[in-house]
Amino acid sequence: MKKIILVAFTILLLLSSCAREFNQVYRTPDYHYKYEYAKECFANGKYQRATTILQEVITQLKGTTDAQESLYMLAMAEFCNRDYETASETFKRYVKTYPRGVYAEMASYYAGQSLYMCTPEPRLDQTETVKAIAAFQDYLDLYPDAQMKEQAQSRLFALQDKLVEKELYSAQLYYNLGTYFGNCTEGGNNYEACIVTSENALKDYPYSSKREDFALLIMKSKYELAKQSVEEKRVERFQNAEDEAYGFINEYPDSKSRKLAEEYVNKCKKVTSTVVDE
Repeated sequence: MKKIILVAFTILLLLSSCAREFNQVYRTPDYHYKYEYAKECFANGKYQRATTILQEVITQLKGTTDAQESLYMLAMAEFCNRDYETASETFKRYVKTYPRGVYAEMASYYAGQSLYMCTPEPRLDQTETVKAIAAFQDYLDLYPDAQMKEQAQSRLFALQDKLVEKELYSAQLYYNLGTYFGNCTEGGNNYEACIVTSENALKDYPYSSKREDFALLIMKSKYELAKQSVEEKRVERFQNAEDEAYGFINEYPDSKSRKLAEEYVNKCKKVTSTVVDE
């Protein structure tokens, strides 16, 4: 028990001593000394302290030989402290202030990486994902032979996959809503919305691994849309659904949903063939 108390007391003394040291450095007017202390904090992983001091001295260091390094170090301290949104803005500030600077290429990369780190899951709003894509694209445009080219491209693919997932969630939601018209304030239709969302996604992301998922939603939506059609549109929509089912079978012959597509073909034929016989 005495050992535990002694250890706790020792830790308390160390923390108190560190706090006094930081306060003394923070209050000193010697910004060169402050900067050296900030560098020491950064090297020792004390990113919050480094950030606090660097925010104080970067203005005073402007125009000196330490100006570029101090601004880049501030951005990296914010990044390492997981304050990603602030870090991204500071990295962008560096690139804008020193477009040909020593750290310009890495600052451009980390501007995108910072945004990448705070992008939400696909179900949520993807505004930050779009910003991160733009940042990485700017990096690759500025530095086509960039040091971090492979990493940036990998991040771009991952971010685009998030956008695809978001569109897939939206399309699936429209399909699940089905005949519920409470959200169709302008006379629209959930199945039509699913079709439009899915078709746009296929155009925007032609190489997505989710192509079959979108195609399946389109096929299912067209069949359901045909089922609830008014008489004058019934035959046309069943023919459209039949064509979609044939197209799905041709494009995805080994799909797990092939049996469903074949069922749609047979059901659609019953409707369209009846009209032809008449």
